[in-house]
Amino acid sequence: MLEPPLSSELPALRLLIVEDDPMMQLGLEQSLEDNPRLQIVGQTGDGYTAVEMAQQLQPDVIVMDIGLPRLDGIAATQQIKQSLPHVHIVMLTSHTSETEVIAALSSGADAYCIKGTNVDRLLAAIAAAWEGATYLDPQIARQVIDHLKPPAPPSNIGQLSQRELEVLKLMVEGMSNPEIAAQLYLSPNTVKTHIRGIMNKLAVDDRVQAAVVALRSGLV
Repeated sequence: MLEPPLSSELPALRLLIVEDDPMMQLGLEQSLEDNPRLQIVGQTGDGYTAVEMAQQLQPDVIVMDIGLPRLDGIAATQQIKQSLPHVHIVMLTSHTSETEVIAALSSGADAYCIKGTNVDRLLAAIAAAWEGATYLDPQIARQVIDHLKPPAPPSNIGQLSQRELEVLKLMVEGMSNPEIAAQLYLSPNTVKTHIRGIMNKLAVDDRVQAAVVALRSGLV
């Protein structure tokens, strides 16, 4: 049962199921249809149709898989959230990679469950999403927490010279190499040398990563 504060006196939540595996879709329907707090208003097996049905049916909550034909669940979630920000989306998927988890949450998903979870957890995720909270399956919660932690600064981060710090500050501001050279009265080749030194000391591969490290470490 979906527990209070989703009071039984309120109308049932209108639920759209998006799942391309017919057996999984049937299992979800059978697991959820007996709950008096839920009304299944539609089902579909592809992301493109999910976007259309969301527009037509205006469900309260969507249970969404990631691996869908035509349009994957992450892209479908993003499109739905752009036009229907009030619709709550619970990802229910077998995908557990950090990239997919973070991408799904970044696209606007309100909850993330792993297939195989028990019905009580799925109901808890639906309730949390409806109440405006975020629900993370225990299997992937640590990934999200670790992703949000700022990376440990490189051990030699304090070895940047004053000139390298000046170049780094202008990199963070988005200046190109010629612009940095003109600003600091340096030759383009000298700027390139400084940038190579900065990236080596910060242990990064490109300018964007250097800027992120600089900002998170308080260097600029």
